[in-house]
Amino acid sequence: MAVFVLDRKGKPVMPCSEKRARLLLERGRARVHRVIPFVIRLVDRQADSCTLQSLRIKLDPGSTATGMALVRDTETVDASTGEIQRGAAVLNLFELVHRGRQISEALTARRSMRRRRRGNLRYRAPRFLNRTRPAGWLAPSLQHRVDTTMAWVRRLMRWAPAAAISSELVRFDMQALENPEISGVEYQQGTLAGYEVREYLLEKWNRRCAYCDASSVPLQIEHIVARARGGSNRVSNLTLGCEPCNLDKGAQPVEVYLVKAPKRMAAILAQAKRPRKDAAAINATRWALANVLRATGLPVELASGGRTKFNRVTLGVPKTHALDAACVGALSGMTRWQRPTLSVSCTGRGSYQRTRLDRFGFPRGHLTRDKRIQGFQTGDLVRAEVPSGKKAGTHVGRVAVRATGYFNIQMAGRVVQGIARRHCQLIQRSDGYGYPRIAFQRGDAGEGRASHGALSIPGLKAEVSRATG
Repeated sequence: MAVFVLDRKGKPVMPCSEKRARLLLERGRARVHRVIPFVIRLVDRQADSCTLQSLRIKLDPGSTATGMALVRDTETVDASTGEIQRGAAVLNLFELVHRGRQISEALTARRSMRRRRRGNLRYRAPRFLNRTRPAGWLAPSLQHRVDTTMAWVRRLMRWAPAAAISSELVRFDMQALENPEISGVEYQQGTLAGYEVREYLLEKWNRRCAYCDASSVPLQIEHIVARARGGSNRVSNLTLGCEPCNLDKGAQPVEVYLVKAPKRMAAILAQAKRPRKDAAAINATRWALANVLRATGLPVELASGGRTKFNRVTLGVPKTHALDAACVGALSGMTRWQRPTLSVSCTGRGSYQRTRLDRFGFPRGHLTRDKRIQGFQTGDLVRAEVPSGKKAGTHVGRVAVRATGYFNIQMAGRVVQGIARRHCQLIQRSDGYGYPRIAFQRGDAGEGRASHGALSIPGLKAEVSRATG
């Protein structure tokens, strides 16, 4: 991954390679500004003396995860037409994992517990329809997606001299899917014809054959009620099938073809009529996100999911959230996309609730009111070096503080409990996000060999110690 660079006054300049960042740190020309993502600050240069290139932030908004990419715009000239085409050189890839489902479930639990407590008050007047909502109000689980996405867009703007933003406006146009004639046949004609419908079906049917659950094979669009029997092209009559199943079913009614598998037949018919909650969440937040992106003052390019799919298939790029973001918008070519992706999970900044609840929703016990224990708080990134005992070794991860002074450290796939505070060294303060897929071990910082190669720079431990005090 490219390393973000700030000048001596904290203004962003062009990112550099990991090798150059290592040399700048070793020669004392830079200091560590932030560890994850890795940001260095120059001590001898200002942005006025640096040459800046055109950088672009690209977004692929999703319900559970949003892909983000920082790319450098490139231009090529088509020899046959003389047209200037825009390409992209990928610098950094991110995957932002939302917690909208957790927020929704927490609000549901709070509502049910509150209702249970108020049910014991015999003479309390009913309370409903007495709260107004402002224009443009979104549910907290949906507003969370917009806020966290914009938080990271602003971070990238602070760390890199971004000059433009590209975002996927809508992944699935429901009206055009149900009625392709809504604004003229030309709406779905041309090079993108069929990409919107196919991408929607791939998401709806989990990229598996509806009849045999085969995955990682070419899938064909299949009519549940065959056209020969009066079936339509409505998306509710379409599913996905592998070639053998598609040929085997032919024009048979699904009730006849799956007569020996009634459970699968019922599941297919139910899934065909079931709306996609993820698509509804994306459509509910698309314009809210577009409006706040425009408020940044940068030029904003909005594109459809069909264009993203077309670019990815044409360029032969694998499907991930981050690479989908890199393929958003007008794109004639892409280079350096074989890069590691930094996974960022939304963890929140704690809870206002200071008690536990019993099964009836009434408070029991009390939680500490101090958020920080002996200089640490839950979510901080720490390094614990235990010299002896059962937990001897070096442990790096997110810390969960305890009032006793013995903390838990969460690493990839496991949790180490009961680490004394005296063994812990702070690496980075909690910022409301977790970074679960980080390779902290030393090693070759070559491109694509570690999930965050900048952390493998030799001598970084000493630099982090000086930076964090």
